[in-house]
Amino acid sequence: MGRVSECAVLVRGIAERKREKKLNLLQWNGKLSTGQNLAAQGVVEAIKQKESFFIWAVCGAGKTEMLFYGINEALQKGERVCIATPRTDVVLELAPRLQEVFPYIKVAALYGGSVDKEKDAVLVVATTHQLLRYYRAFHVMVVDEIDAFPYCADQMLQYAVKQAMKERAARIYLTATPDETWKRKFRKGEQKGVIVSGRYHRHPLPVPLFCWCGNWKKSLIHKRIPRVLLQWLQTYLNKKHPIFLFVPHVRYIEEISLLLKSLNKRIEGVHAEDPGRKEKVAAFRKGEIPLLVTTTILERGVTVKNLQVAVLGAEEEIFSESALVQIAGRAGRSFEAPYGEVIYFHYGKTEAMVRAKKHIQGMNKNAKEQGLID
Repeated sequence: MGRVSECAVLVRGIAERKREKKLNLLQWNGKLSTGQNLAAQGVVEAIKQKESFFIWAVCGAGKTEMLFYGINEALQKGERVCIATPRTDVVLELAPRLQEVFPYIKVAALYGGSVDKEKDAVLVVATTHQLLRYYRAFHVMVVDEIDAFPYCADQMLQYAVKQAMKERAARIYLTATPDETWKRKFRKGEQKGVIVSGRYHRHPLPVPLFCWCGNWKKSLIHKRIPRVLLQWLQTYLNKKHPIFLFVPHVRYIEEISLLLKSLNKRIEGVHAEDPGRKEKVAAFRKGEIPLLVTTTILERGVTVKNLQVAVLGAEEEIFSESALVQIAGRAGRSFEAPYGEVIYFHYGKTEAMVRAKKHIQGMNKNAKEQGLID
């Protein structure tokens, strides 16, 4: 949004744009899985009826594809659609994918510092902060990762989402890790929705391993990486598999990434305020960076083939059940490489770690029973 002071004059209004109705806007030849198709039908119906619909889908279930037919339904009627997400990285991943399957329209990507100025586009992918720019603009509002920080804890952002919608709009909510309020509303039948417990490629979610690594903070004081972690990283670097190493705080990133450069000088660290964040993530996707040391800022929205995932200090409070489930969900997402290792290196197991593992095992069990995985 840029800087705004109390004395600034702000003007709001409803800017109606000419509706352009076109057929066959969706150019996608893929096929939805059973679970995806069930969710997609719910999305289309919610958009037709201007209702609320909730999708509780595991990481890697293919949530974006579940939206394709619903978005197409809205665009064909000349309606505007917004996909709002708390994280910039998700915007940067979603916008190109949507532009590819909707080539005849402009997909706007809006986030802090973005150069895209087409705010009146019919299909907008934006961080929730950017919705403060809109008033009664969208016929369809998709809120991705409803449990993610800062959206879940910021009433201003939740207000921004409501204000950006038409008074009668379709609302689609997505997450892999809903909080207890969303779970309760869904189970009581107060919220229409669907659970998709299997990934689109029909392989189970990687179940995290626990590995005790000793007093890792003390090791860092002595400029050492815990041996078990170092050996694990070396194994996958030798195999040339990309690696995410999650750490509990930004203060550890530079220190650990510098120590790890002894394994490979191209190893980098990235965090929320890193000015090179966008470029580093892009380089990681291309294979130019073999390992990224990062915080929970990359727990969502990043898909990389063959990714292996480690957490150092998994016992720290920042690694909640939902954070650990999301982190584990980075591995094994691609059809070509549906397996990946997830390991929590810790100095003592926590309830959050145990619950995260049970959550993932429970989803795999449900998916098996429903015939969603082989």
